[in-house]
Amino acid sequence: MPGLVAITREVSPSIASCEVRFLERQPIDYATAVLQHRRYVECLTELGVFVITLPALPDLPDAVFVEDPAVVVDEAAILTRMGASSRRAESQSLAEALERFRPLRWIEPPATLEGGDVLRAGRTLFVGLSHRTNPAGIGQLAAHLTLLGYRVKPVPLRHCLHLKTGACYLGNRTVLANREWVDVAALEGCRVVEVAEPFAANVLMIDDTVIMPDCFPATREIVEGLGWKVRALDVSELLKAEAGVTCMSLVFRGAGD
Repeated sequence: MPGLVAITREVSPSIASCEVRFLERQPIDYATAVLQHRRYVECLTELGVFVITLPALPDLPDAVFVEDPAVVVDEAAILTRMGASSRRAESQSLAEALERFRPLRWIEPPATLEGGDVLRAGRTLFVGLSHRTNPAGIGQLAAHLTLLGYRVKPVPLRHCLHLKTGACYLGNRTVLANREWVDVAALEGCRVVEVAEPFAANVLMIDDTVIMPDCFPATREIVEGLGWKVRALDVSELLKAEAGVTCMSLVFRGAGD
């Protein structure tokens, strides 16, 4: 299956009970979250992505955030062991969806690793050392990927949940980042572009288009000024779950591409 593939999952009716760490908990309107997620999926489809949508997991509030249970590279899919123990049951059904595309590998205890901490720039994977990803998790990921020709580089974080909360790859060796949260010196070989709003660094690159929340107009202007197209979406209810546009899909190249 050529082209880009995205695995998504429908919003859990229990999303209001999601894990939050750096945000104050707010009420989440489930019906609005469902509509916003549906528009997100439609946007991916409009951009030419082949989207697979998995059913909601009612007992797992965070399961819509499918980026965290896996890291997918061209040669393999590594199923993570998430730092939030309440989320670890999400991995099995995602593994079943991924096994048609990639050989599976697993992160084992006591390591923890979440996909939201993994930023890929070509053959380099920068990995946030966070409350959810520990040194053992980074070490195991490196053990899986070094033999496949990838480099794995740890990145210290402060005051944010995941690396992709504070930094995302735009292509052309350019990273959009919040320097207050991410040790950008660790992003070696990359040009760092500073965001204008603290939470605006979480963006999703699909070919030549950047998907980002519509509530960060100043950062949108910066990204457009760099020459990228932007699709801005209302994901306000999902942002209350300490989420972003990267975590609601697991995007990778299909076989034969």
